[in-house]
Amino acid sequence: MDSTKQTPVKYYVGIDVGSASVRAALVDGFGTVVAHADQPIRIWEPQPDHYEQSSADIWAACCSVTKKVVCGVDARQIRGVGFDATCSLVVVDKQFQPLTVNCEGQNYRNIIMWMDHRAVSQVERINATQHRVLSYVGGVMSVEMQPPKLLWIKENLQESCWEKAGYFFDLPDFLSWKATGVTARSLCTVVCKWTYTSDGGWDDSFWRAIGLEDLVNDKYEKIGNHVLSPGESVGKGLTPEAAKDLGLPEGIAVAASLIDAHAGGLGVIGAEVKGHNLPCENQPITSRVAMICGTSSCHMGVSETPIFVPGVWGPYFSAMVPGLWLNEGGQSATGKLIDHVVRGHVAFPELQSKAAASAHSIYTYLNSHLDLIKKSLPVGFLTVDLHVWPDFHGNRSPLTDLTLKGMVVGLTLSRGLDELALIYLATIQAIALGTRHILETMEAAGHRISTLFLCGGLSKNPLFVQMHADITGKPVVLSKEVESVLVGAAILGACASGDFASIQEAMAKMGKIGRVVQPNREHKRFYDKKYEVFLKLVEHQREYRTIMNSS
Repeated sequence: MDSTKQTPVKYYVGIDVGSASVRAALVDGFGTVVAHADQPIRIWEPQPDHYEQSSADIWAACCSVTKKVVCGVDARQIRGVGFDATCSLVVVDKQFQPLTVNCEGQNYRNIIMWMDHRAVSQVERINATQHRVLSYVGGVMSVEMQPPKLLWIKENLQESCWEKAGYFFDLPDFLSWKATGVTARSLCTVVCKWTYTSDGGWDDSFWRAIGLEDLVNDKYEKIGNHVLSPGESVGKGLTPEAAKDLGLPEGIAVAASLIDAHAGGLGVIGAEVKGHNLPCENQPITSRVAMICGTSSCHMGVSETPIFVPGVWGPYFSAMVPGLWLNEGGQSATGKLIDHVVRGHVAFPELQSKAAASAHSIYTYLNSHLDLIKKSLPVGFLTVDLHVWPDFHGNRSPLTDLTLKGMVVGLTLSRGLDELALIYLATIQAIALGTRHILETMEAAGHRISTLFLCGGLSKNPLFVQMHADITGKPVVLSKEVESVLVGAAILGACASGDFASIQEAMAKMGKIGRVVQPNREHKRFYDKKYEVFLKLVEHQREYRTIMNSS
């Protein structure tokens, strides 16, 4: 009889707040997701480009999904909790109660979502200052960052919100406060979305220049004057109230959080790649880009020295991987765009019924339908006469122009399922061409990128993955665990627990490769031509705007 004592498995909880749902996972020390749960959350759209949520709704969903994943597990084996979330703005009063961010005065709607574009006028004025902090956001601040949203609140909700506000949180920091009672902010959020610098902190002159001197006068109490590195333990861990809400023991370590895309990057970019014949093998992590593809897409590249890339956010020091500089490209609408194009097509009801009859998702059915109509051609070649410019929600990177609109060239009078499948394919290709545009801009500035690491919902779509490999000409690595963002959040909890010496150690042990998708080199000439057309589309859009705006 074997008398050796088996070491109990250590578990970590990762909680991810996306745009439309909250997810939780129980993850072991090898990065395996052993339990998973999700729950939808509400989004309000009171008027075009205004998107709001409720912090109470989100916290309730966090508690619900966490209780599900830890059910039946010995609480003594759960060592740490990590949160990630979208970079949305949460407003609470001095007693930490929700405070309205809308003209209707509805306090429970106290979050301005990341994708909210209400602060266009404010961001234009901020960019007109040409302040030195803007060099760390690609030279131009995005309307999706927090300073323009704060300025909008001050100018539009002075009495109902601005004067009553006690704290403005990035959503990931709100969650760590809710769990611990500590108002410390993560270096990731304040550096990436608020203009904090890891060496100099807040720049008083910037906030005064844009009309938010109130924040300076109270010594940044409202936006954070205590900053922690991602993965660092916050306070004394879970408070009794939060522990009861989440179904976890009091005092469990809680990590300083990450933005959701950065958690995805953490979950994939550090994985061991030996034996997969990849160009990044035996190369530093700086040869990799993590691409997190969901409602929107983010492109995360790291470097040992700061690289300033026009139109790409950063460089941010230690914002994702400690000790390395981060550049972050992005596309504001990817999964949302595909959904918009497909569901808005006249043949969508036919697609829905046929997909349901075959017991497949609509996207699995579309991929199969493309295989049927391609005949002897490679699937991608079906769009030789159909081209899409994908900026239906403006361009985040590398053109930083939120006024750009989507374009489709090559439409016919056909209205059937074949045409729906083709516009779906052309939209996916346009997103991949946009990724190539971002990568080429990063490489021109000094990045050396050989391999893409994909995660997020769109990475489950084999057509999306193959088009990114073919169009960028780079191999695509998919993680063993599809839920890489949740693994990234769990890595934070693992670090906060003290079970790993560093984020890098946890990344290497908990990040695992699943599948590698190689580009088809024989298709390079076709996609080079598609890319040439792609760049012409935005030239034409700008030309016709010049004509229409001329006197």
